[in-house]
Amino acid sequence: MALTRSPEEESLLGTKPASRARGKTVGTVILTALLGLVGIYFLIGLTRQVWSQIQQDRAPIAVMQHHRGGYGCFPEISHHWGQYSPYFSLEDEGIHNAVPSGCELIFAQVLSRHGARFPTQSKSETYQRLVTAIQSNATAFLGKYAFLRDLRYTWGSDHLTALGERQMVNSGIKFYTRYQTLARDHVPFVRSSGASRVIASGKKFIHGFQRAKSLDREAEPDSATPQISVILSEDSGTNNTLNHNTCPQFEASNLEDNVRTRFTGIFAPPIKRRIEAHLPGVHLRNEEVPYLMDLCAFDTVSATADGSVRSAWCDLFTEAEWAQYDYLQSLGKYYGFGGGNPLGPAQGIGFVNELIARLTNTPVHDETTTNHTLDDSRASSFPLNRTLYADFTHDNGMIPIFFALGLYNHTARLPQTHVQSVHKADGYSAAWTVPFGARAYIEMMQCQNDPDPEPLVRVLVNDRVVPLHGCPVDQLGRCRRKEFIHGLSFARSGGNWKDCFA
Repeated sequence: MALTRSPEEESLLGTKPASRARGKTVGTVILTALLGLVGIYFLIGLTRQVWSQIQQDRAPIAVMQHHRGGYGCFPEISHHWGQYSPYFSLEDEGIHNAVPSGCELIFAQVLSRHGARFPTQSKSETYQRLVTAIQSNATAFLGKYAFLRDLRYTWGSDHLTALGERQMVNSGIKFYTRYQTLARDHVPFVRSSGASRVIASGKKFIHGFQRAKSLDREAEPDSATPQISVILSEDSGTNNTLNHNTCPQFEASNLEDNVRTRFTGIFAPPIKRRIEAHLPGVHLRNEEVPYLMDLCAFDTVSATADGSVRSAWCDLFTEAEWAQYDYLQSLGKYYGFGGGNPLGPAQGIGFVNELIARLTNTPVHDETTTNHTLDDSRASSFPLNRTLYADFTHDNGMIPIFFALGLYNHTARLPQTHVQSVHKADGYSAAWTVPFGARAYIEMMQCQNDPDPEPLVRVLVNDRVVPLHGCPVDQLGRCRRKEFIHGLSFARSGGNWKDCFA
């Protein structure tokens, strides 16, 4: 089968149909035939090892053909797995996100969650105990539950799945493609929080970015390959703008657990009774129902490299129940790390102040989570003269940053007793903000014939333009840089960080 290129590849390559000579001589025909025979002989002699390498070399190109829209399998449920949903594009949700005609990008920052992973170690142990208990206590496995009889729990923990790795390669390709005019000549400055899956995600992103660049004939051929220049420790008490761990009052809060317990007590009992009816002898606790629903997502994202095989766990629940599950996860993130927690947004102040420094090419002013040694304007670990930046973190690192940026200032306090749609929540949900492989772009542009020389800033979360708050916004969701920064008064003032130590 001939290897075909995607439209994005053709755009990167700048290819055009080659002109061909119209009159071939007999000698040319004979020579061509001989060369063809030699080629056939050579191909027949290829070893499996060489062919395997060819397939590996082709893999990034195949991946490139599917990088734009993200995960599209089983959207009726997979887009309702909360933070366990694989990234899917929200490009069609609201304002068109293309760079307007006559405007030129001059800056781009991506903030990304790691790709799809296996469960964390603690959750993996919890799931294994639950599955073992069900198998030990059930006297029958009825209907759709028959698969549980012989199920073996064999997952790893914490590290990326093959799908997660592919997601991050795709993410790097997509970032290069969107910011191609900048990426051709500029090398992104890359940082990562210290977890191994986050570092691995950054490396896969770089691989995709470089693969796209290698296909771009207009790219600077001698530019350096991006590297993860800074890895921020996640050790307790260490300042890290990409991870929470230095606010004692926040870390001690049980608000998220209380909210989750309350909503689980509302939606889980009917599901619990149905499961127990199909697994006689099994008695579940309410909180174990969401654990069983978790297994649908984790099994699906780990079974194959493309996530195309739907887990049997998924069929145990209805679409309405998946909407409830998704809302449970949204509640957890909102009251755990977002605007529902008095100290949630404070965990994102440090990164926002770093962003201000990057947008304005001025030193960082922050007394919250920044590492002053690393963020010194004279240090190579925090350069201010870059055009492209990439930072990699966790879902619980991104949510506070989004709220410290004020992206969801119009999201009213989420009700804790019934499901509220993502549209009524002004675009906030866990699946819409921090799915596996989530990415936010902060971009700056200047436009021709604009009487105001101050550039415009815009934020995209998973390709959705999030209209900015706190500054005069135009019909494309943009604010002037100066006014955008003025609107970030919560972060610039240090917010309520002092309450961390009250």
